[in-house]
Amino acid sequence: MNPPPLSTAYYSDDELYDSQLSPRMKKLSPIHWSPLEVIKAAAAFLSDKPGSKIIDIGSGIGKFCIVAAQQYPDCDFYGIEQRRDLHEIALMSRKNTPSELNLHFMHGNFTELDFSGYDGLYFFNSFAENLYNFGRIDNSIQYSAGLYNYYANYFYKILDNKTSGTRLVTYHGSDSELPKSYQLIQVSFNNYLKMYIKE
Repeated sequence: MNPPPLSTAYYSDDELYDSQLSPRMKKLSPIHWSPLEVIKAAAAFLSDKPGSKIIDIGSGIGKFCIVAAQQYPDCDFYGIEQRRDLHEIALMSRKNTPSELNLHFMHGNFTELDFSGYDGLYFFNSFAENLYNFGRIDNSIQYSAGLYNYYANYFYKILDNKTSGTRLVTYHGSDSELPKSYQLIQVSFNNYLKMYIKE
């Protein structure tokens, strides 16, 4: 039997949203899970037309996709996460949403995925763990500056191969690591949240 759906209040307050999480996941929240206001702003930009397919790279416990999917039921939200325990939390949380039809979670490395079918991408710099010792989620994966560069270059190629009109939102990202074909449309949240459209 599935748990009852969360009240809509859970999608408007970060502290309330975190209250459903384990103590460990709550502790990670300020660094690793996107704030609700950021999610809502990003989702509004990415969900510009019905039927859009939007992917979160490094989706963690699925917070971005879960909240965005409730706001925009006519769009599909996908998350890919390499840590199995976080992926499983996202799957459990999916069962606790008012509607799970437009919500999809995949376990794996983003380099294994075909990105051609997605209209929009959300990226909350999931590669940064490779550069900093503090605030890491766990020690279940390898870390190195070389791996950061590999992922950043791979992501660059994915973006470069996307079609004109593709929408991208980065949170704590770097302009210098994006193809020049992406035009910056909007900046907010102390310049941490940036929205782009590919020319």
